[in-house]
Amino acid sequence: MATPRTSGHAPVNGIQMYYEIYGYGGVPLVLIHGGGSTIESTFSKLIPLLSADAKVIAVELQAHGRTTDRNAPESFEQDADDVAALLAHLQIPKANFLGFSNGGTTTLQIAMRHPDLVNKLIIVSANYRRDGMIPGLFDWLPQATLDTMPQPLRDAFLKVNPSQEGLQNMFEKDKNRMIGFKDIADEQLQTITAPTLIISNDKDVILPNHILQLAQLIAGSRVILLPGTHGTAIGTIEAEEIGFGNQPAITAAIVADFLTGDEA
Repeated sequence: MATPRTSGHAPVNGIQMYYEIYGYGGVPLVLIHGGGSTIESTFSKLIPLLSADAKVIAVELQAHGRTTDRNAPESFEQDADDVAALLAHLQIPKANFLGFSNGGTTTLQIAMRHPDLVNKLIIVSANYRRDGMIPGLFDWLPQATLDTMPQPLRDAFLKVNPSQEGLQNMFEKDKNRMIGFKDIADEQLQTITAPTLIISNDKDVILPNHILQLAQLIAGSRVILLPGTHGTAIGTIEAEEIGFGNQPAITAAIVADFLTGDEA
């Protein structure tokens, strides 16, 4: 994991939101982690590659890692507003966004709720409809317990926030958000005009056809489908046991080319 050149907490909509800044450059790239995750567990392999030639801002969302909680459920809409408020606090008028898994769904909400803030989007392994995920997932969720959460994710949370109560709270809020997940309407997604790159893996929990449907709704978007499972493309901590080879480097190169291209 790279060392941030600066990090801290910002007062954002009633929480203290943790962020890290790496590298230098013009329009920054904001990284938004997956559910149950931290900056390190999602992006430890990607940050050194992306920040070599660009300014990167990584965040931790409500109740995750080093960010505090509020007396309210998690929602993708609220997360989007929190990220927008953080960037206002940092005096950043425009940014690129890369969101993984639940963070990708949050990134879609940023594009719909705060379009003037968005330069380009990278959506990695994220869903916008319940039927876009592997069959049976939503039937299983109500029975899920903290013990079913991948051990690497539990360890990563406790590494930066050694609170078992905080871990349990985050798990319950993530679980309840997914149980209550509602499809994003096609008409809402069709309002996204920012250049968009969609990346996923062929054996992901997100179905490949769902990724193609999302691309059809966001005008002019591009799609990359790589071999592997959830997180392989960016080298998340959950994918480490299975292995991801050179995929984080491949993904970082694709993202860098996309961000420096002339789509915007």
